[in-house]
Amino acid sequence: MHPYLPNTPEDVQEMLGVIGVESTEALFKSIPDNVRLQKDLNLPKSKSEIEVRRIVSALASKNESVDELTCFLGAGSYDHYIPSIIRTLVTRSEFYTAYTPYQPEISQGTLQSVFEYQSMMCALTGMEVSNVSMYDAPTAAAEGAILASVQTKRKQILVSKTVHPETRAVLETYLKFRNVDILFVDEKDGVTDVSDLQQKLTADVAGVVLQYPNFYGVVENVKEIEEAVHNNKSLLLMSVDPIALSILKSPGELKADIVVGEGQALGQNLNYGGPVLGFMATTTKLMRKMPGRIVGQTLDRDGKRAFVLTLQAREQHIRRFKATSNICSDQTLNSITAAIYMATLGKHGMKEVASQSFKKAHYAFQELTKSGKYKPLFNKPFFKEFAVLCPQSVDEINEKLRAQGILGGFNLKKANEELGDAMLIAVTENRTLEEIDRFVKIMEEI
Repeated sequence: MHPYLPNTPEDVQEMLGVIGVESTEALFKSIPDNVRLQKDLNLPKSKSEIEVRRIVSALASKNESVDELTCFLGAGSYDHYIPSIIRTLVTRSEFYTAYTPYQPEISQGTLQSVFEYQSMMCALTGMEVSNVSMYDAPTAAAEGAILASVQTKRKQILVSKTVHPETRAVLETYLKFRNVDILFVDEKDGVTDVSDLQQKLTADVAGVVLQYPNFYGVVENVKEIEEAVHNNKSLLLMSVDPIALSILKSPGELKADIVVGEGQALGQNLNYGGPVLGFMATTTKLMRKMPGRIVGQTLDRDGKRAFVLTLQAREQHIRRFKATSNICSDQTLNSITAAIYMATLGKHGMKEVASQSFKKAHYAFQELTKSGKYKPLFNKPFFKEFAVLCPQSVDEINEKLRAQGILGGFNLKKANEELGDAMLIAVTENRTLEEIDRFVKIMEEI
């Protein structure tokens, strides 16, 4: 009897009797000896619940969260303030237990929450249609790239090297098995090299993936890129920070065709990396090829407001190889969280979050680079993240910051060795001026 299975010897004998087998050894006799382990697993002896609780608690106590550390780390996940009302509402049983509605019209509450989320995402992105929702930003970008290829019937995707490295890696994996070629557009001074883009725009390019603001926090000049992309009859796919869209021009205004992004900043805890939600919005023209689900509003036979699952991904109804997407989960709880966050803050609150993040990031940048010890890596406009060249190893600096209760910036050498000792620093509305001043002071002392 295996020590990690709770069945008693009597339980085992009863189950074996039902299936007509004398022993567990006889049950597995069809498995050849040469592929069996022939020894116990290298695991500690089984323990009581009390012992397990103590071990797990001891391991958990080694973790430090942004509640204990002052966070200047971003690179895709951000320490934004989450109003207390969000957890109170989202953990209500009617939300907390909701999942994909397979008999949708009887789940009016779930459909309405999704409809409200989609409506707000359309308002935020300036696009005409939004789905609900994707796994995260990288997989949303991959789904968007596949959509572009299916729509244009072309087999190449161009991706700027200023797009997040994790998004680029996921794009490579997804597109490889869709027989779509991926080409990377060079970066120049922290932004997309437009001349390199123009050279690589051929008749077989389905779409171009651009990040806004990009991985370095820099705000790209989208207008020039958009004109080149659309003159080539390709699609413009933008991966965006939803918080930034409160004060920057929306992708809709910039004539994007497909908009994706990471929704973690919309009221989601950092959660050691997940779960989060990706989002996707498009033009009406591309609506029928979108993955996921789209909820619409109508009137029932009594003339009352009602909601219906207007469109849903084909992979649940036809053979999988014909589907444009195989995504089946829609991260409903996370999208409801995002909807509650946006509804709680409203337009003015969202703009205040973005404005404070912008102003505090620029204050931190000015104070940190004032003495000349830390030099700007790029001389470009940025939103809430900026990169500086450091006088010593970023990992060493971060160790010293951690000892002072500060979670330092991202080591850009991990993303691009050529950048040298460069740190990517994120500043959100959650940081106080006192925290920023202390961070700058310790960095100067280091």
